[in-house]
Amino acid sequence: MKTILDFHEKKQKKQKISMITCYDYSFARIVAASDIDCILVGDSLAMTMHGHKTTLNASVNMMALHTQAVVRGAGDKFVVGDLPFMSYRKGLTANMTYVEKIMKAGAHAVKLEGASGNIELVRHMVDSGVPVMGHLGLTPQSVNQLGGFKVQGRDEKAQKKIMEQALQLQDAGAFSVVLECVPSKLAKEITQALEIPTIGIGGGPDCDGQVLVLQDMLGMNEGFKPKFLKTYFNGFETLKNVFNQYHNEVVEQEFPTEKESYS
Repeated sequence: MKTILDFHEKKQKKQKISMITCYDYSFARIVAASDIDCILVGDSLAMTMHGHKTTLNASVNMMALHTQAVVRGAGDKFVVGDLPFMSYRKGLTANMTYVEKIMKAGAHAVKLEGASGNIELVRHMVDSGVPVMGHLGLTPQSVNQLGGFKVQGRDEKAQKKIMEQALQLQDAGAFSVVLECVPSKLAKEITQALEIPTIGIGGGPDCDGQVLVLQDMLGMNEGFKPKFLKTYFNGFETLKNVFNQYHNEVVEQEFPTEKESYS
């Protein structure tokens, strides 16, 4: 996928969209060589790359730096850059300065969380030439307001609100919307109601696409097993064993051999 038009076309043709987070050049090169449709430089990097407990510690400078690194390795993959906590709640001039920074880092679009208070900004960004991806349901930047990382949209009132917000984001010009940790039935209803594609993470099988955090799906985050996550590789154990093998070969003087040495 190279443009936002490809997202629309996939929805029209009922072809699923695969998205993965990525935060560095090395992994971006691997994703670029894969069949994955698009990349999200998520503010989850505050946790995966910098060791914070939530995404709140991500800054615009941090996001721009990682976006630049990913874009250098991503080839022709479509790259979305996250707008971090508070960066789009400061007044139009400041907001657009931060948006500009992410776009000039090489992102093809930006993503922001929530709809309340953001609709006019989304409209202004779209009018300014910036493609916008929405994000509803569990919005991790609001973890303190939500009382933790919990499934959203359990009751009828909450479901109605998320549906309304999805339609508002579409009306404001968003080209797609992430639905995180919402009941599958609600995600299906939203997907059917929208003309723009939905990307699920804990949103069930009826979303137009899916996104997972790279480190999570590779099993590198030991002990992290939310219901929505499928791990495709036991990264933690596998890599630990490789490191131990290297250590042992150094200690036992099995590495380097003549093959790895210069004459």
